[in-house]
Amino acid sequence: MSDSFYREADLSKIRTVRIATRANKVDPALLATPPAGRSFDDFLAGLPDVLAARDLRAVIAAVASAARRRRGIVVQIGGHVIKTGLGPLLVHLMQRGALTHLAMNSAAAIHDFELAAFGGTSEDVAAGLADGSFGMAEETGREMNGALALGHAQGWGMGEALARALKDRPELPGRGTSVLLAAFEAGIPATVHAAIGTDITHQHPAADGAAIGATSFRDFKRLAASVASLDDGGVVLNLGSAVIMPEVFLKALTVARNLGGGKPTGFVAADFDMIRHYRPRMNVVERPTRDGGAGYSITGHHELLVPLLVWGVDAALRER
Repeated sequence: MSDSFYREADLSKIRTVRIATRANKVDPALLATPPAGRSFDDFLAGLPDVLAARDLRAVIAAVASAARRRRGIVVQIGGHVIKTGLGPLLVHLMQRGALTHLAMNSAAAIHDFELAAFGGTSEDVAAGLADGSFGMAEETGREMNGALALGHAQGWGMGEALARALKDRPELPGRGTSVLLAAFEAGIPATVHAAIGTDITHQHPAADGAAIGATSFRDFKRLAASVASLDDGGVVLNLGSAVIMPEVFLKALTVARNLGGGKPTGFVAADFDMIRHYRPRMNVVERPTRDGGAGYSITGHHELLVPLLVWGVDAALRER
């Protein structure tokens, strides 16, 4: 049997090119540098100017620029961001003028409230699930639902109602940790966006669906009003929310553009999360910036990425 059906390319006839004529994507100017100093600025400057490191620098520069130009900087967070101890860094951004609206899902609000009011948060879910005790903390459910009932009666948003409850609480062992309270005291809108049935406070006898819905709906309208400030140089950061905040943001942006003649446009959108999800990529990074602006997806652990971002912004603002 003949093996003539096997054919091989004749590499002797290949046409090569001179390397001097080739365009390179990597050159010595982009490479990482070994430690030469001991400051964070030295570390940041030593990162290679490629891929995620380049994107991180771009987001840092965008946030610093927005702060200097007094454009909107909307930061959206999921519960894991608070649970991994990053609240004080968000407070620092507020103090530096690099956060103009803080939006969160209910999980983030619960962790923030518990840390401030009781000095601890994050229970063992598996242990409590077996006997039905998971999420049944009496004080958390009573105080947070009580705050929402009062907020509903007073016409407050959910974030405002929870912040006021913390402010009026006689004992606050974690006062310095709360992003809700820090935002309220700094005059920065903090909004909470609930999905009924997703949170432990909805299990409590004091839960009132009307109060939850009304206060969270008011916060949706408040976020839509803040989103308008992103136009021409603002920044939206989605930190660790895979579903709720990307969905809420897309609708808030639609409302803002409907009321604003197609604006806001020309802003930077960035998603920071441990893995890449469909909704943050489409609803925050890609679709909103399609007609102007820039979008970035940076993947990694919150407890590493968020400090890099915040320290980088702080360094950039100190360069003025």
